[in-house]
Amino acid sequence: MERFDMIEDALQDYGDGETEPFRRSDPIRISGVGHLTLFGLSNKFETDFPSGLTGKLAPEEYDATLSRINKVLGRSLPTNLRWLFCGCLCCCCTLGMSIWPVVFLNKRTRHQLEKIIDSENRNLYHKLGLHLKLKKQMVVSGNMMEYVLLVEFRPKVALFKPD
Repeated sequence: MERFDMIEDALQDYGDGETEPFRRSDPIRISGVGHLTLFGLSNKFETDFPSGLTGKLAPEEYDATLSRINKVLGRSLPTNLRWLFCGCLCCCCTLGMSIWPVVFLNKRTRHQLEKIIDSENRNLYHKLGLHLKLKKQMVVSGNMMEYVLLVEFRPKVALFKPD
């Protein structure tokens, strides 16, 4: 009897008598592969279509999303690197204040990426039961942080059930 209670607790009741286990897949991680990384942002994300998205998303839509993101990164990060180099040269004279423009430019780049990702989520990914987000994670081979794109699977909402 005790074993039956444990199984019953592990199942989620959907209200109409059906019980189904709640499964949540691990998110798909898309890491940066560019030759330039500045404040955790790489200048390019990997464009290979992940096998975990097969059947859930068209490769053309995935390529279009990553090309928009890579276009913003490719346009802004070289400029940020030039500002960082100039800021480092003048750092002693300005008591570190010459680094602030790079910090604000990096923040602006992240904000632009988040706007693109929100737009893609609203127009495509949420309709397919997916959620794309930019998240800071630890690098696999070290103790540094980097920004990665995560594609999470959202649970499907039952359309025929009343609120």
